[in-house]
This record gives sequence, structure tokens and C-alpha cells, in this order.
Amino acid sequence: MSKAGCDEDGGSISEENPEKSPRDKPPGAPTTGPGWTKVSCPCCVSERVEPLVLVKLGEKVRPETKRWLLKLIGTPQKDGGASLLAHPGEDATGDIIMVSAPRCTLLQATEELGLCKTYNTGEMETFSYDDRDNFRHSDNMEIFLTLAERQYIVKYELEGLRAQRDVRIPGLADKYTLQHRDNIWQKMSSAGVVVDTFPLHNRVKLKELSKSWYSGNQLSQPLDSVNAYFGSAVGFYFSFLDFYTWSLLPPAMLGLSITYFSSEVQKEAVEAVAGSQAEIYNEESGLAVSGHMIQAVFSMLWSTVFMELWKRRSSSMSYRWGTLHLAERFAEPRPGFHGDLGLNPVTGRVEPLFPEWQRDLRTALVSIPVVGLFLGMVVLGMLCFYWGENQVMWLHEEWDSMVSQTLLYAPSVLHIVYTNVLATVYKTVAQSLTEFENHREESAFQNHLTAKVLVFTFFNYFAVLFHIAFVKQDVPLLRKRLASLLVVTQLVNQVTEVVVPFLVDRFVSAPHRKESEDDPEEDKFRNQITLPVFPGLFAEYIELLVQFGYLSLFSCVYPLTAVLLLINNVTEIRSDAYKICKLFRKSFSAPVANMGVWQIAFEILSFVAVMSNCWLLTLSPQLQRLHHEGHHVLIIVKVIVAALIPDEPDWIRKKKAHMQYTSMQALRQQNLPSEEP
Repeated sequence: MSKAGCDEDGGSISEENPEKSPRDKPPGAPTTGPGWTKVSCPCCVSERVEPLVLVKLGEKVRPETKRWLLKLIGTPQKDGGASLLAHPGEDATGDIIMVSAPRCTLLQATEELGLCKTYNTGEMETFSYDDRDNFRHSDNMEIFLTLAERQYIVKYELEGLRAQRDVRIPGLADKYTLQHRDNIWQKMSSAGVVVDTFPLHNRVKLKELSKSWYSGNQLSQPLDSVNAYFGSAVGFYFSFLDFYTWSLLPPAMLGLSITYFSSEVQKEAVEAVAGSQAEIYNEESGLAVSGHMIQAVFSMLWSTVFMELWKRRSSSMSYRWGTLHLAERFAEPRPGFHGDLGLNPVTGRVEPLFPEWQRDLRTALVSIPVVGLFLGMVVLGMLCFYWGENQVMWLHEEWDSMVSQTLLYAPSVLHIVYTNVLATVYKTVAQSLTEFENHREESAFQNHLTAKVLVFTFFNYFAVLFHIAFVKQDVPLLRKRLASLLVVTQLVNQVTEVVVPFLVDRFVSAPHRKESEDDPEEDKFRNQITLPVFPGLFAEYIELLVQFGYLSLFSCVYPLTAVLLLINNVTEIRSDAYKICKLFRKSFSAPVANMGVWQIAFEILSFVAVMSNCWLLTLSPQLQRLHHEGHHVLIIVKVIVAALIPDEPDWIRKKKAHMQYTSMQALRQQNLPSEEP
């Protein structure tokens, strides 16, 4: 690529030496085109520019529109641009723009995002642009910031572009004229100028990560490398999946032991698979009751210890990855936010304003009724399941054959398919509802979306189990239903999440993106457009949450639950890693300090587990007399255990206190000159 030069206005397109031969350019550079836009300060001059993000333009975008967009991306922020580096690809008429970022833009955004970096003392400190020279490797962006952080900063700057005045865009109709404070990137998308924006894979780094992640025989995951390449959100997911999977070993070993040493539990496990409806609890089943009781108490304590230890691990990783002290800023509105232009009373900026009462009205009159409608569809599916269960039981009693024995599982399988399809449809509806509510901040949007999905998920996946346990009080049916869910759901997830994407990639997408080492870089980048968009971690977290619910809420009636989950998750780690590396386009990842609302959801389930297990145990006549005292004692024990295990290690609390003190001292030093006469 041509050298990123220094230019006072910082907004012109570098037209120097357009006929320069490929051998005069640094490795990895485009072989044609006028080169990168220039930078506006000497410290940002670089001999090599790494393409970070690809912008796909519409097919009918005119050259003058593309030139205007290139100039806007390269213009300094003080003049209304993004202060980034842009390259037109093959030429001015092509349909792609490659974007990178100079040093100063990256450093300023690092401070705005509140990221922590290594200070000269070796400690992690909240980054300050004014003190940038005292942070290690602040002169080398490929070391100072991870690839995921650099790519997210490019997205952050592009989506933050706002028109400083009314501007007519060259090559577009007057109806697309930018008004003062319009979000430029959103307007370009609605006009069909910008079709897609996504981060580019680095083939060398991706190959190295693949070898250390899922290609070999290693059991541990390279979590720091995952964070560096895919971002902290993906890093936290795989760290939680890893921690959760290996934490399943104790309950799995206990479940195997109970099943092995208890002939009654062995019989129950066989009956659950065979579909028998024999009565489970009776007066002679003392050993079985004892095993179930041990499993129930262990599950409740295990879920508490697991969550407390995870929070400690999470805070340690957050410190190591520089997201422990993310700043709460008065950020620009999210790109999808709309309203009447006005003066923000908090920030003093001119921006779209949307009254809170209108958002509340939309939530009350539209969102809540629609969510209620889907919950009603869950109840309808549950009623159909019970009807089908009764029908196949009647057939089995009449026929008593292998066919009728097989049909005993049909209602469960059909209901599982129904719940999965309903969950997929609901996710799209929840996204549209949250967009309709028009939240200003991205965090508020994600929290409301997640809350909608969590409420539905809990109801969708656990309503039947709770009804069987607490209303019908049919333990054999509960055991059979749980066994069906553990087997069928895991198979369905593996097929839909890995097998189908692999087949689509292998036979549909791959033939269209064949490439050789001699192909131009633009063609290799363009091939990444053919990859499907990564659907995000929503479905992955939902799957883990449902698993955790099965284990903590109902495993006392089926001790082999943890065994089946452990087997599934050992393969899940590698299949998820393969999927995110090979089958999908790379996605942007905002820096996060933890799992967010998902962590709250897991903690809520761990508390519900106390009541669930106590109730299930009372279905045994021998334990009914212990019900009223037992569940109170277990809740107290659970609270004590949670209190005894601090959420953060002592050294993390000291680091946070030190970082807060350092930030306070820096602010004090900045204010000293203004206080002098």
C-alpha cells in the first residue's frame, strides 16, 4: 500500500503516483488504485497500512458519490469527518472501500471507550490520551490494541459521523440531502450507498488461532488469543463455556455414582429412556430417595459455588483484557435512534430527541401485548403436548407393540421442535419490537432485547417441566420429558448450528470464493462478503442457560443430566470454535467487562433451583415432613455460601481502587492550572 502521508487538511485523496507498480508498494497492498487517504499529523505516518474494515457499496453508486465518501472518511473529526484511512480498492468505480485507522484516532477512541492499558510501571491503568507516551507500546498500534479493538474503533468512528450542516451528497437525489446532525452512516445505508460494513479476517492470525483452538488435541482454549482476534464479548462466552463444561465434572461423577450404586435409580434411568410410566417413588425405595436427595442438595450448592467462582474468574479476565474499568460516557445516540432534532439538556448537543413517555407507551401498548401473545402460544403448545401424550399412552395400552413404544416419544419430539421454531420466530419479533421502542443508547437497546428473550425463553423451555412437577406432580413423566429434552435438543442444536452451516458453506458458498495466492488482495477481501453474517451469541447463551436450568432445577429426578451435558459441551467447544472461525463472516465486538445480563439470568436460575429441588423431593412421602423447614435452611445456606465467596479476588479489588485513585489524581492535575490566578 502506498505510504500514508501527512497533509494539513487531512481530507484529500492521495492521487500521487497512481501508476506506481506493485513492487514499489509494501507487502499486502492493493495492486491498483490511487492509494490511502492522507493523515493530518506526523506521528500517524506509516509505511504499512493494515486494512481493517471493508465497506460494500451498492451496485449503482456513482464514482462522485464514492469519492465524496472517501474524502469524508479521511477528513479530520474537527471538520466533520471520521479521521480514518480509506482506500478505494481497485479504482474509483469499484463497489468496495477498505478502511483503516491512524494512530491518533485509535488512541483518542481508546480513551473515549475507557479501555485500560499497561502503564510503564507494569500496572493496568485507564488510558489517557494526554499521558499516552507513558503507556507501553503506545507507538505500535498492532501491539497496543488488539485486532478486534482496532476494528471496533473503525466502526465506532464511522457510525458516529454526523452532518455538521445541511449537505447535498454528490450523485444522489435531493431527498437524500443530509440535514444538520443527521447520522451520515445511517443515511448512506438507507440510500443504498452503503450496503454492508464488516471487519476483515486476517488469514495468518486466523490460521494460527485455528491450530491452537480446535485443530489439535489440546484441552485448554487460547482465550487471550480469542479475545485479541474476536473481541472480549466472544472471549467471555468461550471462557464461560470452558469453565461451565469442566465444572460439570463433579455433578457428572456424582450422577454416575448414584446411578451405579442404586439399582432403583438405574431402573428409573432405563424407564425414562424406554418411556415407561411405572410408579417411581414407593415406601421401599429408601436408597433411591437417598440418592435423589443427595443429588438435589449437591445441585443447589454446586450452582451457587459455580456462579461465585465464575464471577471471580470473570473479573480477573476483565482486568487482563483491559475492560475492567470501562467508562460510562454520554455517548452519541445509537445509529437506529430517531426523533425530532433538539438540544440535549445533558450534553448540550443538537441531536434527535424522543420523549420517554412515548417509549413507555409503545412498550405498554405494543411490546407487552405481543410478548403476551407469544407466551400464550407457549401455553397452547403445552396443551397440545398433553393431548398428544394422552393419545399415545392410550394407543400403547391398546397395542402394546414396538410401534406404540416408539410413538411414546412423538409428543415430546414434536413439542421440542415446536418450541425451537417458536423461539426462532420470537427472536426476530423481539428485535423488531425493541427497534420500535426507539432506545437512545445501545446498552439500553441490548438490555431490553435480552430481557424480552429471557422472559420468553424461561417460559418456553421450562413451563412444561414446571407444570408436570408442580401441578401434575408426575415424576415419571417429568423424568421422561427431561431425558427427551437432553437428547433431542442437543442433537437439534448440533445439526442446526454446525452441520447445516457446514453443508451450506461447503456446497453453496465455497465454490464462489475460490482463490489462489496470486489473486489480488481486493479479490480475497471481496470473497469474505460471500460468507454468511455471524448470528451472534444470543442463541449460544440461550442454549447454556437452558442447560443450566435442566441441571440445577430438575437433575435430582434424573442424575445422569450432568453426564449428558458434559458429553455435549466437550464437542460444543470445538464445534463453536470451528463455526466462528470458518463458517461465518467476522463480526464487530464491542469491549465488555463481563457477560452482562446473562450473568444475572444464571444467578436467578440458581436461586429458583432451591425451591424446585425442595418441591421435587417432597413428592416422596418420606420427605414431605422436611419440606417446610428444609427449603428455608437451604436458602440460608445458599446465601451464606455466596457471601463467603467474594465476587472479586482481593487483588482485583485493590487494582480497581488503585485505578480509581490514579484517575482522580490525573483529573486533579488537569484542573490545577485553571485554579491558579
